[in-house]
Amino acid sequence: MESTMKELREGAPVLEPKSKVGGGVEGVYGEDRATEDQFVTPWVLSVASGVSLLRDPRYNKGLAFTERERDAHYLRGLLPPTEKKLLHNLRQYQLPLQKYIAIMDLRERNERLFYKLLIDNVEELLPVVYTPTVGEACQKYGSIFRRPEGLFISLKERGKVLEALKNWPERSIQVVVVTDGERILGLGDLGCQGMGIPVGKLALYTALGGVRPSACLPVTIDVGTNNEDLLKDEFYIGLRQRRAIGQEYADLLHEFMNAVKQNYGEEVLIQFEDFANHNAFELLAKYGTTHLVFNDDIQGTAAVVLAGLLAALKVVGSSLADHTFLFFGAGEAGTGVAELIALEMSKQAEAPVEETRKNIWLVDSKGLIVNSRKDSLQLFKKPWAHQHEPVEDLPTAVKALKPTILIGSAGVGRAFTKEVIETMTSYTERPLIMALSNPTSKSECTAEEAYSWSKGRAVFASGSPFHPVEYNSRVFVPGQANNAYVFPGFGLGLVISGSLRVHDQMLLAASEALASQVSPEDFEKGLIYPPLRNIRKISAQVAANVAEVAYDLGLATRLPRPGNLVEYAESCMYSPVYRNYR
Repeated sequence: MESTMKELREGAPVLEPKSKVGGGVEGVYGEDRATEDQFVTPWVLSVASGVSLLRDPRYNKGLAFTERERDAHYLRGLLPPTEKKLLHNLRQYQLPLQKYIAIMDLRERNERLFYKLLIDNVEELLPVVYTPTVGEACQKYGSIFRRPEGLFISLKERGKVLEALKNWPERSIQVVVVTDGERILGLGDLGCQGMGIPVGKLALYTALGGVRPSACLPVTIDVGTNNEDLLKDEFYIGLRQRRAIGQEYADLLHEFMNAVKQNYGEEVLIQFEDFANHNAFELLAKYGTTHLVFNDDIQGTAAVVLAGLLAALKVVGSSLADHTFLFFGAGEAGTGVAELIALEMSKQAEAPVEETRKNIWLVDSKGLIVNSRKDSLQLFKKPWAHQHEPVEDLPTAVKALKPTILIGSAGVGRAFTKEVIETMTSYTERPLIMALSNPTSKSECTAEEAYSWSKGRAVFASGSPFHPVEYNSRVFVPGQANNAYVFPGFGLGLVISGSLRVHDQMLLAASEALASQVSPEDFEKGLIYPPLRNIRKISAQVAANVAEVAYDLGLATRLPRPGNLVEYAESCMYSPVYRNYR
């Protein structure tokens, strides 16, 4: 080793071929076939300068390098002297997927510029970086894959998961977002190609919640896929086998959960994303008492929807207990939202949650969930089986129950028909309609349909973005119940407090924080969510409320408790400002 370092200093070649191959070109470092039988070591020595600095997304400043820095780091001549207009260039692309590829390429070249662009133009770029465009990106992930952006842990890593985690270059990880790709948005089983979801979520954790990029780790658990099209696709990048289930699946997940905790500590947040219902609820229940875990599909969606309802009720002038709720969809999102509404109602009315659940009804693929179906129901649906005659479909359920709040999360496009909305409008002055399913093609109704069929009386929000709607000379701006309002700030609150567990009271606190950010001007436009351009301030408020609960419940480990939690949250947020280099 000592002689090798001496040769490096003196400029001598490290590897000398033992013999020359006749007719071949001598390739000391193995660039040609003449030396392919020799092992080489991919050395990386010295401070990043020149081309290597420009190729490191963490430290590259692109055209923002100063004249002094260009001289100090051997960049003279490697960069043009003028600025490019990146946002202008992005807007030239016609297809959303083209914009997605272009902006993610920027992330690989210049990390801080990527986040600066996203923060400053969040309303325009959020649909590109995340829903709905990320759905198409996942569908075509094998074709657009360029370089690893996270860890792929497959069945081949059984017994070596901790070793795989240690291969990740960053050691101080605070947030892990993990998926197994079985239920990506409304698109179904995309297997290993679901990696676009953890990557996108963590980009938002940084841009919107201020968690450092280096502290974020995207993970895909690859146990195969049941998607026949992917199994036949020559460009599919995952395991070509049907999904592992049962003990084989559980063992890999258990090894992963324990390895994350062992490698990164008790306070690392593990966020589950887009797991199928039968695994999502089980994983949350199993690890909720031993790890810091959060399921955005169940808990994040619930907090965002509850916040919208709390804000909407300020417009309508009533309380949660005054309303009858009907959900179309009884999966992760539907039951998660229903339970959080019941908990908030219980808190407001000081009544047992078993009583407040009776105001909430759910319709699944087999009709209204009622007592007579209880024996055949999955465990997470049983609390919502109330006494009522069987009802087969949504329109009949609306007529029978007369709900004042209708929430869709079934992923069935155009399920909120004209008949359904007109029926609601016939018995309630201000129907609250939330069409939450993603992507846009799966939305239960459009904003235009909700406003026109209700004659402009509906309070509407959706999961996918919709343009403003003009009806009877009035412009309505539909709100988007986007999980990005909650999970980045929620995670930041857990990180800055060093919380050891997630508690339901934290979800309620996050909802109340978000609802408090909706202004009278927003209400005037028909909005029940604040503008996304204020998202960093919103996230700081959400983080402060979550951290406050962590401290009050004795779950926080970062002591002493800060005096002003909002200011403390803001001071902890990552800022994509270029650093000065020596």
